[in-house]
Amino acid sequence: MDKLSIYDENPSAKNGRIFCFRTLLFCCFVLISQTLSSQPQIKVVEPKKNFGWVTRGELVTLDYLIENTGNAPLVITEAEVSCSCTTVEFSREPLLPGQSRTIRVVFNTSSVYGRQDREVLLRSNSAKAPPPLRYKGIVKNK
Repeated sequence: MDKLSIYDENPSAKNGRIFCFRTLLFCCFVLISQTLSSQPQIKVVEPKKNFGWVTRGELVTLDYLIENTGNAPLVITEAEVSCSCTTVEFSREPLLPGQSRTIRVVFNTSSVYGRQDREVLLRSNSAKAPPPLRYKGIVKNK
């Protein structure tokens, strides 16, 4: 009789286990999809600036406002400049969703003159790269 008891198992108990497995599988799917969809997004409020006319030797300071419009912390890892006359000051601290921060670009005009059109490329953990921080103007020779 013990051998027959295997076949006489309560079918509702099996359905309960299947329901529990399906619920667990669904919860895992939801958690994984939320994790994959949680991404920071970087937005530059005004990516292009014109500093006008300056005299050679002046330091031009430009501030760019960036925002994290995503739903995960944003980390800027690097700022790539087009020449050694440009330096970039930025924080490597995570920028939480909905927050904003300023990135400062300093352009030293002592080694350049004439029309200038430069870019700074930001590298971050954002899925989509932001537009380059662009600045232009004219440097008058002394």
